[in-house]
Amino acid sequence: MLLTFRIEYITRWGEEIRLLIGDQALPMQYNPGGIWSLEIEKGRRHCFRDGAPYHYELWEGGRMKRREWRGHTVAAPLMEDNWQDVPESAPFYTSGFSDGVLTLDRESGKSSAQSPDELYRSGWKCAGTAIPVFSIRTEDSFGIGDFHDLKKMADWAAATGQRVLQLLPVNDTTATLSWLDSYPYSANSIYALHPQFVYLPDAGVKVDKAYRTQQAELENLPQVDYEKVNKAKDRLMRKAFASTWKKLSASEDFQGFVKENEFWLTAYCAYRILTVKYGTADPSAWGKFSTYGERKIRTFVEENREEADYHTFVQYHLNRQLREARDYARSRGVILKGDLPIGVSRTSVDAWQNPGQFHMNCQAGAPPDAFSADGQNWSFPTYDWDAMARDGFSWWKARLRNMEQYFDAFRIDHILGFFRIWEIPVGLKSGLFGHFNPALPYSEDELKAKGFDPADPRYVEKGSCDTLFVEDTHRKGMWHPRIAARDSEKFMNLPEERKNAFIALHDDYFYRRHEAFWRDSAMSKLPYLLESTRMLACGEDLGMIPACVPSVMDELRIVSLEIQRMPKDSSVEFADSWRYPYLSVCATSTHDMLPLRGWWREDRQVTRHFWNKVLGQGGDAPEEITPDICRSIIMMHLQSKSLFAILPLQDWLSLRPELCLEVPEDERINIPVVTPFYWRFRMKTTVEQLLSHEITPYLKELISASGRS
Repeated sequence: MLLTFRIEYITRWGEEIRLLIGDQALPMQYNPGGIWSLEIEKGRRHCFRDGAPYHYELWEGGRMKRREWRGHTVAAPLMEDNWQDVPESAPFYTSGFSDGVLTLDRESGKSSAQSPDELYRSGWKCAGTAIPVFSIRTEDSFGIGDFHDLKKMADWAAATGQRVLQLLPVNDTTATLSWLDSYPYSANSIYALHPQFVYLPDAGVKVDKAYRTQQAELENLPQVDYEKVNKAKDRLMRKAFASTWKKLSASEDFQGFVKENEFWLTAYCAYRILTVKYGTADPSAWGKFSTYGERKIRTFVEENREEADYHTFVQYHLNRQLREARDYARSRGVILKGDLPIGVSRTSVDAWQNPGQFHMNCQAGAPPDAFSADGQNWSFPTYDWDAMARDGFSWWKARLRNMEQYFDAFRIDHILGFFRIWEIPVGLKSGLFGHFNPALPYSEDELKAKGFDPADPRYVEKGSCDTLFVEDTHRKGMWHPRIAARDSEKFMNLPEERKNAFIALHDDYFYRRHEAFWRDSAMSKLPYLLESTRMLACGEDLGMIPACVPSVMDELRIVSLEIQRMPKDSSVEFADSWRYPYLSVCATSTHDMLPLRGWWREDRQVTRHFWNKVLGQGGDAPEEITPDICRSIIMMHLQSKSLFAILPLQDWLSLRPELCLEVPEDERINIPVVTPFYWRFRMKTTVEQLLSHEITPYLKELISASGRS
């Protein structure tokens, strides 16, 4: 019997519709009127049985560009289908709601009766707190926040009427065994969790007098001392390993963990052992182990079985503790929101195992912006997206599936990296030497036609910031206008007519030439990634944003980020919080910015403009921000239309000065232009003290009064 699939879809030249069923994407036939069809024998393959699921996809140039949100099922000889677009309410169908905030009504203690669509139509909104795990302080902490402390933070969030705890990345960054490893975005593994976050008593560590003495010493420090904390935790965990390993290793739960995670544990354990053996995390210095080989690495791990077992022991406890924290938070009506870094360390397990999926001769970063006139160089290798696409982005899918063990929502760090990344050749430091990848650089003929010969030293000086064009890293003879080239001496020396010609070419490149190209670039990746997870996706869409970004995020229903100090509209100084889109996260600041108290003192002119234009006050702004001013700013965010108002803990606590650090600038988590930076901020008071402080019912009142629940 023949099965016929038909769907109407108006395509452009070069596009086609494919039927995705089982593991196959089958090309369909175009018919007049925009009708695409496919006929196939029902018994040809098992996947064509009654009730089998299928989707339609839009393809171009051998790549999937767009996929239906929801699919269909085989039900009759003729399937007349309509394309299922992603609905506006799609975020409410994620685990962030189905397994998180919708599962518990705080007043009744029962599940919410509202459906996702009802919740969306009602304009439901909630509040949350952004706090790195390392910044949390409780009575049980050991010099740093840990996964057990997240439970107490969930208690505080619930007590204040909040629904979300947003974290920084929690993956292992151990490389140098020094404070340089504090950078949470430089993961050595996309799977392994950081040992510094283990809660020691729950991993078999005895809480004796020596433990309490060490704990008190570390907790009396105003900030995290990574070297002391990690050395102490490692020493105590090794003692616990020696005393509990035999029993634990025989347990069904532990054996299940090993079986489920063996695909990455072996390589990770080898990596940690080799890092110590050779005194460096750089695989190129590991002799015969500089290139990864499955057989030789398994043999090496077996030869170092005890040490490998120790690292497995640590990861088992970390995995269990973070999953327990997630479950506990859910029980309080609170979800954990993770952070998906755009990059991984150049010396990571992932780059060592899969060098073919990375451009190891390049470094990821960011072009010059408000944070840095020189741009940023993160030193991460860039991705070979073509190689990743050939296996269906399996590395990314596995990464997200791993994250959803712990989180119900996630922030896509630098989502622009899925459109294009700022790429800097290895060996160069300044972001001014970079260019976008993927991109459409100009050929030599194109430039010559516009009056710019790359061989002419008036226009090009290789290896210098004083150049108007930089050569593409991967394609010789292709050229990009250097960003911020108008500040260069070469530009200043050009005749007026040549200046105008360069400005026209520069503006075409950065603001027009790539719009459709970058849109297609993102749509060839993001749908694959998003369909592989049930987590709620939020995008960090700040910086130099192409015009195509908002439309892609809207089409895929990726929740955007709104920061008053970084408006999306470059013609205004401050964003209007009343005009934020509903599917957005509004925040007073990010981990890369000064919190409110420090920002108020950063630039008096900016503060005065904010005082006059946003707060509507006359005269000069006060020298120091007051709790009342902080309250006005916070209420402005709580009353916005944004689905989520997620504020840094420092800004919530600004309402009560006694809960804040004495020096406002010490509350900053990171300075993007300072590389490397010591990520060591810790809250002044314990979570237990917050729970008993009058700020807790006060915040609950503010949040409730704003209409958030």
